[in-house]
Amino acid sequence: MASQDRTTVIIEVLRDAFAPLMRADPAAFRAKYRKMAADPHAFYRGSACLFFNDVTQEKDEWADHGAERIWIHGDLHVENFGTYLNSDGRLVFDINDFDEAYVGHFTWDLQRFAASMALVAWQKALPEEAIRKLIARYARSYLVQVNHYVASDTDDEFEIRLDKAEGPVLIALQEARSMRRADLLDEMTVLAKGVRRFADGGGARRLKRDERAKVVAAFRAYLDTIPQSKRFDRALFYELRDVVGMSGFGIGSAGLPAYNVLVEGYSQALDNDVVLSMKQANIPAVSRFVDTSKVDAYFEHEGHRTSVSQRALQVHTDPLLGHTTIDGVGYIVSEISPYEVDLDWSEINEPDDMRSVVDLLGRATAKIHCASDEDSQQDLVDFDVEAAIAKSLEGRRNEFVQWLCDWGIAYAVRVREDHALFVDAFREGQVGIAAT
Repeated sequence: MASQDRTTVIIEVLRDAFAPLMRADPAAFRAKYRKMAADPHAFYRGSACLFFNDVTQEKDEWADHGAERIWIHGDLHVENFGTYLNSDGRLVFDINDFDEAYVGHFTWDLQRFAASMALVAWQKALPEEAIRKLIARYARSYLVQVNHYVASDTDDEFEIRLDKAEGPVLIALQEARSMRRADLLDEMTVLAKGVRRFADGGGARRLKRDERAKVVAAFRAYLDTIPQSKRFDRALFYELRDVVGMSGFGIGSAGLPAYNVLVEGYSQALDNDVVLSMKQANIPAVSRFVDTSKVDAYFEHEGHRTSVSQRALQVHTDPLLGHTTIDGVGYIVSEISPYEVDLDWSEINEPDDMRSVVDLLGRATAKIHCASDEDSQQDLVDFDVEAAIAKSLEGRRNEFVQWLCDWGIAYAVRVREDHALFVDAFREGQVGIAAT
């Protein structure tokens, strides 16, 4: 495709996806686009819509027997992995950020990861053969874990924990373990007459009475969406302490209205209060390019879609995960955890270190496809995903691994070219928002 034609595609896809949010908060989108302009992988992270515009036009020869309609993450790049404290109280390293989750081909998650891996490895000046080996290792690790689920009677045995991790993943878990809830609270709140409230500044804004009343009502409605088995039975828990509006989200959430909610924790002690994020849920990128008639009718709104999807994809989800609405618009609610540490790729530079990481990431990807939270009640995908994937690739797994390597490397080349076209278009004011 000629560069001008491809520039037109990039501009149109970004405008279709983001035009309402651009109008609502031009400054946030200018910041988002500046971050995307920084390097090809930042551009890739912020343009999932362009990725799905491309892959949904390709013929998929690998996803069949139901594997073309499973729960997928929808934005599986290498930086969407990190630590969290699961509902069992264990520190776990896993995939995070389920805002783009939807139903689609299992291959799309693997393709998005493969191109991301190729981009990051290229930026670290690794030769193509080394990149190919990393993608292949990820794919084979994924398939080994799928085999495990096919052979196992249970789907929740595999977790990347402190006693099982190594290398950079272990370092992230150890860092998370050293963190304290009190430190997060001290960073975000102040004491006023012996009670915590949110500190001013840092992107927080005080709400006027009408807006605050809407948020408080939304918070009360959210409490009913927490599964019964995950509800805390302590009388004080969930007691509202403070609420503020928020701004300044990253590449993925630019322009989306959000609030932080401070609630009482397990007791009246000041060091166990809990901070919740209540963020407007966006339309997932993949849904813009596939037939959504059967899927969208399943959800009340995008917040409901996000929470249902996360429980379908993640074992032992955040016990505070839920959803609500404000003025009829869906919001996703979850804890801002003090135990979240993202995998730091800036310190993972040698192929040996990368190999140990992608082994675990491949297995983690298989887990989100094949295992669900114990409170996942969805029946939109009501078959054994691992069996569908295994059947789709029966007798041709090596061929699939080779294809994924070729595809990931080739698409990374396209992304680098697209990034240059995007930067030029942004500088010239063609992407729907001025660069200055």
